[in-house]
Amino acid sequence: MKNSEKQDYLVHENERVDDLQNGYYIIQDPEKFCFGMDAVLLSGFTRIKKDEQMLDLGTGTGIIPVLLSAKTEGKHFTGLEIQPECAEMANRSVQYNRLEDKVTIVQGDLKEAAGIFRPASFDVVTSNPPYMIGQHGLTNPDLPKAIARHEILCTLEDVVRAAASVLKDRGRFYMVHRPFRLTEIMLTLTRYHLEPKRMQLVYPYIDREPNMVLIESLKGGNSRITVERPLIVYDKPGVYTKSILEIYGMV
Repeated sequence: MKNSEKQDYLVHENERVDDLQNGYYIIQDPEKFCFGMDAVLLSGFTRIKKDEQMLDLGTGTGIIPVLLSAKTEGKHFTGLEIQPECAEMANRSVQYNRLEDKVTIVQGDLKEAAGIFRPASFDVVTSNPPYMIGQHGLTNPDLPKAIARHEILCTLEDVVRAAASVLKDRGRFYMVHRPFRLTEIMLTLTRYHLEPKRMQLVYPYIDREPNMVLIESLKGGNSRITVERPLIVYDKPGVYTKSILEIYGMV
């Protein structure tokens, strides 16, 4: 009997189970918030070495810890999520995949991360934070979606401060965000002694403006950044580029 057949009791009404095409699955509620491509791209950009401890701030569905547990040799993967219902659902995804020994979901506010965990206790921190502030975009009337997309419960500075507080010296912080906030992102990272080391811009098509940016920063690092080649999502409408297919594990 397949894993998906054995574990259906963990899936609640109105939820669905998405196949990640790597042997793992994610439980999601379409009426609330589902993970997007940005989370998948962040998991592809993040580098985790053997036996490292990783924390995902604002983990939502738990997609990033689950993906990274599948594709890296990290020792343990933790997701921190403020919304109780989301944290509970993410925890059921961990059980669904029988990853309890490798992945832990914690319900709590990332602004209190240093108190929830020990300071300087993680080798790697990741985050796919809310992108929108003020009048950028329309606030979704459905609160879980609005919290995921707009800076309602945390700001960019809150996320960066939390990452800096729980990272070990020379630890790495990986984040996906929007290019229109790139100046603010760089200033905030350096203010908390997280030196940008790698950056990659993501373009929907080769002839369009970028709509995402992936950044790796190093706690206590020197000032030097590598800008990687652009990542193009689509060759044409509905057709992913080879680079995207590789990240999704489809080639």
